[in-house]
Amino acid sequence: MDQIVIRGGNPLKGRIPISGAKNSALTLLPCALLTDEPLTLRNLPRLADVDSFGHLLNQLGATTMIEGSHPQDFGRVMTIRASRITATMAPYDIVRKMRASILVLGPLLARTGEATVSLPGGCAIGNRPIDLHLKALEAFGAEIEIAAGYVKAVAPGGRLAGGTYRFPVVSVGATENALMAAALAKGTCVIENAAREPEIVDLCKCLVAMGASIDGIGGATLTIEGRDRLHGATYNVMPDRIEAGSYACAALITGGEIDLVGARIDEMQATVDALIDAGATVEQRGDAVHVGSNGKLRGINLTTAPYPGFATDMQAQFMAMLTLAEGASVLTETIFENRYMHVPELARMGADIRVDGHTAIVRGVDGLKGAPVMATDLRASMSLIIAGLAAEGETQVSRIYHLDRGYERLEEKLQAVGADIERIDGG
Repeated sequence: MDQIVIRGGNPLKGRIPISGAKNSALTLLPCALLTDEPLTLRNLPRLADVDSFGHLLNQLGATTMIEGSHPQDFGRVMTIRASRITATMAPYDIVRKMRASILVLGPLLARTGEATVSLPGGCAIGNRPIDLHLKALEAFGAEIEIAAGYVKAVAPGGRLAGGTYRFPVVSVGATENALMAAALAKGTCVIENAAREPEIVDLCKCLVAMGASIDGIGGATLTIEGRDRLHGATYNVMPDRIEAGSYACAALITGGEIDLVGARIDEMQATVDALIDAGATVEQRGDAVHVGSNGKLRGINLTTAPYPGFATDMQAQFMAMLTLAEGASVLTETIFENRYMHVPELARMGADIRVDGHTAIVRGVDGLKGAPVMATDLRASMSLIIAGLAAEGETQVSRIYHLDRGYERLEEKLQAVGADIERIDGG
């Protein structure tokens, strides 16, 4: 099994290109199922999850073509064409690897009138039920049955009728599925208490480019006037605000400064605010967001929340950074109930962290020590990389397949800004 080996202590300095957003790419790919014309996505990150989603689309009858794919390049251009849907079942062997596969449910149902999708897998970071996905589709007219580990959805008469659904709690994935399903409904669909993440806005903009009618983009109420058909489009995937925030934490824990090329402050404002509170300088400089150390890091209090609050996907990276901050930090996780699995691994490196239910108290220490550690999920694995970059000695991170799901060419980007990091082939 491959490992990443880090010899810590080098301040990171230079420019890091920010890739297309994983969480947006995995939402835009299934949009191709809504039309028989080509959908071309630019700035698509080279990630294992993107490849897996492409394989799933192939199984459903879509063709995928990658243009100008060179190993030295970041990002790709992919054209997906679902001229004809040849299967309406997303099987367990693919869906179990990636939770985002559930996002084919809405577009398949909208396009063909039926869909059968395995219950999803993905990172083991807590209970993430899909009941809100199903309730929204039912509100739009779907008939749904769950049996033998599969969801079977049918639109009577071949198309969803339309309707209104108010989410009892904000759900990004359920909002995405509902949006795509609504785009081809016979009537009007209204989504209330919708997620407002930049990735949701990205999805709305892509659907509008394909001919969808969506009112209220960026707000908590979305009104979709169903269309008889959508057409093809070319669309650029937004930059990854989570990747940008992760590299910002890496720069600060090492006492360095970097330019996050392509990042947008307005899409990661909660992360920027937290960085500044912790003692960083953050400013837009031309095509990049500049992040620099402003002396010693200081402890802060953070609570994860739906956008525009502080993202749960940034919690682990901030925790790693704050292990070397002056004073104590208090982190409260409100989104997922099992997202502190990185704590024992950070403790192996000398971090002082105590977990009490949903709250973690991080007391800054004078230094971290390199150690063998094991990644437990995508963002937890990045927290270990961040800690290793500042630790004395050598850190070996195992189970790095998690990293490959969400960070494009990570070791190359970090090497370019001065990190002593390499991937060791486990054979």
